[in-house]
Amino acid sequence: MAKKFHLGWFMNFIPPEWDTAWASPDVARWPNGRFHVDMARAMERACFDFMMIEDTVMVADAYGGTMEGSLKNSVFAPKHDPVPLAVLVAAMTSRMGVVATMSTSFYPPYLLARLASTVDSIAEGRFGWNIVSSAEDRAAQNFGLDGLPEHDERYNVADEYYDLVCELWDSWDADAVVMDRESHTYADFKKVRTVDFVGKYFKSRGPLNTVPSPQHKPTILQAGASPRGRAFAARAADAIIAVGTGIAGMKEYRDDIRARAAAAGRNPDDIKLFFVVSPTVAATEAEARSAQRRFGDNDRFVEKALVGISSNTEIDFKQFDLDQPLPEGLTTNGERGSLEHFMRGDGTPGPKTLRQLAVAAASFGMEFVGTPTQVADQMEQAMTDIGGDGFLIHRRGLTRHYIESICDGLVPELQRRGLTRTHYTKTTLRETLREF
Repeated sequence: MAKKFHLGWFMNFIPPEWDTAWASPDVARWPNGRFHVDMARAMERACFDFMMIEDTVMVADAYGGTMEGSLKNSVFAPKHDPVPLAVLVAAMTSRMGVVATMSTSFYPPYLLARLASTVDSIAEGRFGWNIVSSAEDRAAQNFGLDGLPEHDERYNVADEYYDLVCELWDSWDADAVVMDRESHTYADFKKVRTVDFVGKYFKSRGPLNTVPSPQHKPTILQAGASPRGRAFAARAADAIIAVGTGIAGMKEYRDDIRARAAAAGRNPDDIKLFFVVSPTVAATEAEARSAQRRFGDNDRFVEKALVGISSNTEIDFKQFDLDQPLPEGLTTNGERGSLEHFMRGDGTPGPKTLRQLAVAAASFGMEFVGTPTQVADQMEQAMTDIGGDGFLIHRRGLTRHYIESICDGLVPELQRRGLTRTHYTKTTLRETLREF
């Protein structure tokens, strides 16, 4: 039997599914965040560890060289800022964590450190920062840059950035606020210090002007897939987002991260790996298979998938024949892990057509389809074979129906088996992650 594992949900502050029969009546009002708050409340009832809000800061035009694919299919745009939504979700929930994505390429370190500390205080210790270095030149051009640095150099920048924000969070001792009425002292100046940071890329005097948050520093998430990305994630992250690549690939990734963490002087058990999956759950296996086919085997989905992977990698996949294998040797300065996963397809031997690769991308390398009992069986076996630590649910074309199928259909079966938590026992997100 698998040991207890964690659950998170990977999502975007974008329109939910709007052009099918499953669309919510209030879908046009998604920018007010209420759809995503309802989603978060369902997740909290199911005792998810956290909701993770992804982000990019551009309107993509890699697919076909125009913005049509992105805007027509609502892929990458419109996309609203994750931090205000994280604050709203935190205010409307009480126990579940909420994680926002912010880029080391575009946020000044002091601004991000101050913002993250503030949100963690509002969330009472339930906030996390998903560290990205960004991968799109179009995003860089929105901030006055011609393009992004080379892939590994972005991680060099992120390393120094992380060191600086950690020093800023540590610029106040945990007990710096004394509120001594006799001496009229709110904060003890001897327990607040400058950081005087001077690095290759950044310089900051400090200190922060925010009080220490409940976690002192927010919970850190990262998604390193390349060797350089894995090294950074093993050093910095409390939890790592990984794309499923089949049991063997997922086990190799987890074993590698744990070895890197130990080599960096960390306890490998302090880092939790969440593998992205997209289960399809229904009352019968036939219904689940039918739902999966409706979702994946249509030209609308294929185009959405290709717009997305084009945007992540900055490779124009519209130039290739849908029903022919892709040429070998494709490379990118964008998200190398995303390209590697996409090119792998479903992991079966033999060349795959571009259409087959796009459809396979829906399952994120791990296909869980069936009744709640069947999918729970599959997840339990996968986690037993991998060794831990959890799954991150993600679904393109999000609907209330899909959220309910997971939170009120699948999760209760996992809970009955003792595989996922049935209640929260810890206060902060970091403590929740490290509970088991």
